[in-house]
Amino acid sequence: MVKSGKQAKIKGGLADSPSHLMHRVLQLSLDIYAEEAGPDGLTQRQFAVLEAVSARSGLTQTDLVKATGIDRSTLADLVARMTAKGLLERERSALDARAKAVRLSETGQAALEAARPRVAAADKRILALLPKARREGFLDLLTSLTDAADAAPEQARAEAKIAKKAAKDARKAEKAAKKALDGAKPKKKKKTVEPKADVVQTDAVVIPLKDMAKA
Repeated sequence: MVKSGKQAKIKGGLADSPSHLMHRVLQLSLDIYAEEAGPDGLTQRQFAVLEAVSARSGLTQTDLVKATGIDRSTLADLVARMTAKGLLERERSALDARAKAVRLSETGQAALEAARPRVAAADKRILALLPKARREGFLDLLTSLTDAADAAPEQARAEAKIAKKAAKDARKAEKAAKKALDGAKPKKKKKTVEPKADVVQTDAVVIPLKDMAKA
């Protein structure tokens, strides 16, 4: 029995799994956010998109993927629904005529301003779960993890490029080795055809063929 009243920490299994622990923390943070935002408030992802667009108007969906960390397919659907609700407005990008840029509508700006104090309250509740001395370090760790997440796609592309080049070099080396091996093999000698003899040799005498014909 633990006299302090706290449950003893169980090591191993889920207790030592970062992915499981982060999932539990994510669930907790989303629950707190939902309580503060209310049933009619912005979702966490909607707030992230509006905040990103507010910081830099005219972002394309590719820019928003980088700014929010939301995957491309989810973001495309999210922006479409937010546009339908009147929170965002689409326009042709000034930098890329092929891309669509988004900006806040008046409705989106009003929704963002109403959501900001609620999000701040949710963040305050989450940090309050930690001792004051550990809060700054906690935020630093989260920032390091998000930086790693942002760098992951670029790193994956670089690694794929390196792997592709290595495979190409390996094929070239294999072809060169095969060519060198073929060149080192001794060439087969051509069979020589012995000329037909114009005499027939027996144990006794040698008779020219032309004389045999006369006989």
